[in-house]
Amino acid sequence: MPFIGVPDGDGPNMERAFASRPEVYAAWRQLVTAVVSASDERRYELATLAAARRLRSSYCSLAHGKVLAEKFYDFDSVPALPDGLDDADRAIMAFAEKIVVDATAITEADVEELRSHGLSDEEIVDVVLAATTRCFFSKTLDALGVQPDAHFGELDPAFREALTVGRPIDAP
Repeated sequence: MPFIGVPDGDGPNMERAFASRPEVYAAWRQLVTAVVSASDERRYELATLAAARRLRSSYCSLAHGKVLAEKFYDFDSVPALPDGLDDADRAIMAFAEKIVVDATAITEADVEELRSHGLSDEEIVDVVLAATTRCFFSKTLDALGVQPDAHFGELDPAFREALTVGRPIDAP
C-alpha cells in the first residue's frame, strides 16, 4: 500500500503514483524518451539497472532487468551482471553506481576510464543521464511507497528474488 494516495484502478503502479501530477509524469516520459533515443539501448539499460540496484529500487531493478533479459541477455545471467560483461560494460555499470552513491566523487580519472574503453564524450553523457534520471524516478516511487506491480511476481523466482532489492512486489 503506498504512503501517498495512489488511486486504485488500472495501469501500472508507477503511473498511478503520478495521478495527482500527470504533467510531471508526462515530462518524465518525455525526458526518458529523449535520453533513450540518443543512447545505445543496451548500455542505457545496463547503466539504469546498476543505478536502480544501488538505489535499492525493486521496481526499477525488476523492470529494467526484465528488459535486459528479454532483449539482450537471459533471465539466468541478468541477476549476476556485471559478471560476464566485457570491460567497457563493467566500467559503465560501475560508473553509474558511483554517480548514485556520490556524484561529486566522479573524477577525470573515472571519465578517462570510460574513454579508455572506447566511449565517446556523448556516450559518457548518456551513461550519466541514465543514472541521474533513474535517481529521480526511483527515489520518487520509493518515497511515495510504490511497490513493483504484481505481474513481477510471475517472473522466475531466482530472477525475481535477486532483483527485489528494496520494496516488495505488490500482492495480486
